[in-house]
Amino acid sequence: MELKLLLLIALGLLGLFLMGSVLLKVFKFTLRLILQLLMGGVLLFLFNIFLGQLGLRIAVNPVTLLTAGLLQVPGVILLILLHYFFV
Repeated sequence: MELKLLLLIALGLLGLFLMGSVLLKVFKFTLRLILQLLMGGVLLFLFNIFLGQLGLRIAVNPVTLLTAGLLQVPGVILLILLHYFFV
């Protein structure tokens, strides 16, 4: 009986370790995504201040935030070019 109990405890600890490592990766990914969205929002806000004087505004929505957050300045330039040519 003791051997079965020890094996079950070992399996339970292994399962907790594996689930913890998976949840940690998901948490890190989510935190990185949130930080990039915030950075994209700051970049879009700054560029909208400067480009607003020229009559050019970039809409702030999840897609533009993610584009600006992931690609940084080149992403904002891409959004400006897309807005200039297609709107």
